[in-house]
Amino acid sequence: MKPDVLVIQECENIEKLKPFLDKINYNNILWYGKNPNKGMAVLSFNHCSIEIKKEFNPDYEYILPIDLKCFNAYTNLFCIWAMPHEKDKKKNYVGQIWGAMNHYKNLLNHPSILIGDFNSNSFWDDKIKQGNHSDLVNLLASKGIKSLYHLRKQIQHGNEKDPTFFLVKNKQKPYHLDYCFTSQNMIINQTKIKVGKYADWIKLSDHMPLIIEKVKLILPK
Repeated sequence: MKPDVLVIQECENIEKLKPFLDKINYNNILWYGKNPNKGMAVLSFNHCSIEIKKEFNPDYEYILPIDLKCFNAYTNLFCIWAMPHEKDKKKNYVGQIWGAMNHYKNLLNHPSILIGDFNSNSFWDDKIKQGNHSDLVNLLASKGIKSLYHLRKQIQHGNEKDPTFFLVKNKQKPYHLDYCFTSQNMIINQTKIKVGKYADWIKLSDHMPLIIEKVKLILPK
């Protein structure tokens, strides 16, 4: 697919990836995790580079704020893998993203992309009093950041037609849990988002990839 940026959840660490990495031309790789078999990797290619931002707070460990630069343009890139939290139930799944986005709220005033496995959907809103999926969507919208899938499909959260996850790889147990939120001033007419198809990807993963094309990075002032 010749990507500029690749974000992979549940990914082996760099040492274990080395046989694969030796075969491809990449610019940078960042990996974060506690289990060498299961962390999060971010790779850049072509004219892009990535660097973890100095503002990174490890309390929100799998919400990685990254400086993404391509040529002279840049954006904030938040790579996300929401999961249970070891110590604080309020930081489980979407609660982890909610807390992180409130913590990084000032960064969201600048061009931003949030992408990854959110493990959330609005149909679970009633299980969380504060910081549920809809609360997160509204917080991001207040910063001009919206889900690219929902904008392009012109549908509301909870009405998704394209599953991004199949529980235990069962086609009869589909969910939409993966998202790409983007500052609206980065979206142009050619911007596209596609969700990988079950038949093409299920042998590789229970999650389908999100494929985003033609997002406009904003030039620095």
